[in-house]
Amino acid sequence: MTSLRQQLITALTLKRYSPKTHEAYVAAVAALARYCGRSPDTICDQEIKTYLLHLHHERKLSASSLNVAVSGLRFFYGHVLDRSIAEVEKSLPRPKKPTQYARTYSLQEIRTLLRQGCTQLKHRVFLMTVYGAGLRLNEACHLQPKDIESERMMIRVNQGKGSKDRYTILSAWLLEELRVYWKIFRPQPWLFPSSRDPHRPLLDGSAQKMFYCALARCGLPNKGGIHCLRHSFATHLLEAGVEITVIKMLLGHRSLKTTSNYLHVSAERLSQISSPLDLIHEPSAG
Repeated sequence: MTSLRQQLITALTLKRYSPKTHEAYVAAVAALARYCGRSPDTICDQEIKTYLLHLHHERKLSASSLNVAVSGLRFFYGHVLDRSIAEVEKSLPRPKKPTQYARTYSLQEIRTLLRQGCTQLKHRVFLMTVYGAGLRLNEACHLQPKDIESERMMIRVNQGKGSKDRYTILSAWLLEELRVYWKIFRPQPWLFPSSRDPHRPLLDGSAQKMFYCALARCGLPNKGGIHCLRHSFATHLLEAGVEITVIKMLLGHRSLKTTSNYLHVSAERLSQISSPLDLIHEPSAG
């Protein structure tokens, strides 16, 4: 499959798919080849269907994992072999992902995380950047000093998800901390370099570990990894009255539907809302 693998990688590169998509789609095709025991260009539609049903019924893959497998095979057969597997897809169960609202931290929990959970300046500034600008993990790891545009109070995100550039907000508090961090470390070319190799950006895994250690240090629960800081950013802006279209732009979402996941109201916010019945109730004297 070596030649076909390279053709798949070339097609993905030309379409400007992300490295993670490269990895997922190559893995999907390789797994099919292993299951059938031969090169994927010799595998017929019925065998593809049997394999996908195996993933669904026997492997019991989640809806998202099954969808990735189908998408990877669709891309490979369509763009590399110029062959449609539409008929296979029609006969497959394509379960929808269950609706899951983003889990978030309260403002007090964020304050606790940053002030009590971070014992190192670099760690605190990194987590402040993720939360304060609503960044994806990989976006924060690949920031460069030049991306901090202090005069405009904005942060430039280069080649975010979907290979798109965008701007997000720069907190005044974060700017102060970044200036202290810069004076001490003078990081180049990456704002948050790897501790092992300063010429490479901070690894996603190292950043996640940094976050988990901070949670453990201040006794906060893990609500789904460092990405919850981005969820919290969006939810707190929404609760502060920022228009959802503005939040969509700051997050770099393609569709407003994705941003609408934050329209649910946090439990903390619900506890602060009075019933309209109480607004018309007049307590009896005595």
